Amino acid sequence: MSQKKAALKFVILLGIVSLCADATYEGARSITGAYLGVLGASATVVGLVAGLGELIGYGFRLVIGYISDQTRKYWGITTLGYVFNTAVVPLLAFAGRWEVAAGLMIAERTGKAIRTPPRDVLLSHAASQVGRGFGFGLHEALDQIGAVIGPLAVAAVIYLKGGYQRGFAILIVPAVLGLCVLLVAQKLYPNPRDFEQETPTLKGEGLPQVFWIYLGAVALVAAGYADFPLIAYHFHKGAIATEQTIPLLYAMAMGVDAVAALVFGRLFDRVGISILAIAVFLSLMFAPLVFLGSSNLALLGMILWGIGMGAQESILKAAVAGIVPIDKRASAYGIFSAGYGLSWFLGSALMGILYDQSVSLLVGFSVVIQLAAIPILLLVGKHSIQS
Repeated sequence: MSQKKAALKFVILLGIVSLCADATYEGARSITGAYLGVLGASATVVGLVAGLGELIGYGFRLVIGYISDQTRKYWGITTLGYVFNTAVVPLLAFAGRWEVAAGLMIAERTGKAIRTPPRDVLLSHAASQVGRGFGFGLHEALDQIGAVIGPLAVAAVIYLKGGYQRGFAILIVPAVLGLCVLLVAQKLYPNPRDFEQETPTLKGEGLPQVFWIYLGAVALVAAGYADFPLIAYHFHKGAIATEQTIPLLYAMAMGVDAVAALVFGRLFDRVGISILAIAVFLSLMFAPLVFLGSSNLALLGMILWGIGMGAQESILKAAVAGIVPIDKRASAYGIFSAGYGLSWFLGSALMGILYDQSVSLLVGFSVVIQLAAIPILLLVGKHSIQS
């Protein structure tokens, strides 16, 4: 088997693992916002919990990335993270108070933090053979298929009057399946770094200046991108969608995410990072449509939300892999994720507070801060960040 074919097979296997993991925790996340509301939480609490989970989840990656590069135990840390990431989700079925549910939500994010930096390094090696934009885009597309399946399964359980508890409990099935595929991938490809040969342009001490400029732009986008738990809370409170249709809207957005990831991943391989500026411009109108519109406009808003998520997930990590030294890649992913997560936390917390004061203020904040990122991304594009 050629290197390229083997690399593609490895990307697909990791994608299937992520498919199963996403079916597990995205299935849960499709109803956690509404679930917290049912358990008595306010919009401020929902925003803070969502943001805090992302802050811890992304911030911890800073440490995990450094440890991964120092120990080179990429497979072991990845496996540990996936176990922790998916094991806590079915326990949400037994949460009788919003405080308990919030703790489990944060624990799930912590598990994701453990497995993401080393997993992305493993994936970046294989993606170098098939095109970084395409490799990360294909992985994201498979990932988002799981993000569609999970919410649909939860929606079906709720539709059949199983309630939130059984909706969480059924997610143990994809959790176990994903771990089995992960062990198979590790056995077949114990040394994924063999896929990639380091080039002189990716050697050196420290991280290049353009990496930090790029991180600043992405931080603005993250701060203005409303997390779905707050959107679900709005749908529930404003009677925009029912308990049965909220997970379906999320599943639809994840399907759009999958298609957008492939499209924008390919475009990144051809155009470079400036394509992200176009994606941000296309998606930033999700906020007024979702938070100020009727049911039909909210549907359009969720489509735009999915486009933005897909473009970000396929392009962001692919760009990082192309601008940092190979032996510092996990650390770079950790730093990048920490900055992204801090911005996501601050933005989510502020948007939760703004929602309780004025939905219009929330929308204005979301649109303006994402617009501010576009000229910075275009500036970064002039540095010719290519895959």
